[in-house]
Amino acid sequence: EVHLVESGEGLVQPGGSLTLSCAASGFTFEAYTMSWVREAPGKGLEWISAISGNGFSTYYAESMKGRIATSRDNARNTLYLRVNRLKSEDTAKYYCAAGEKYSILTRQYNYWGQGTQVTVSS
Repeated sequence: EVHLVESGEGLVQPGGSLTLSCAASGFTFEAYTMSWVREAPGKGLEWISAISGNGFSTYYAESMKGRIATSRDNARNTLYLRVNRLKSEDTAKYYCAAGEKYSILTRQYNYWGQGTQVTVSS
């Protein structure tokens, strides 16, 4: 059975940083491109980053470029997202997702986690 479980800081201050993790199991992790997607209150899903199966290629949404970094540890079947200089607009539920190829179209992903809430507030 496939599992993707996100975890990380739930409440962070504006200007701060956070690191989210996504632990994967039940599928061949290194064979999948992994993405991070978020959903802010009242808004739809927003793709923010992806990383190839071998970790050699990374992709970022223009709106987030320069503030985020994604990485993966295939030995630990774990995906990471680092977000710096947090803003209130970064408040959202963050999901990790697995896809057979790189795509910013979230409907093309094969597996999804349940998401982890991040609130940016002082």
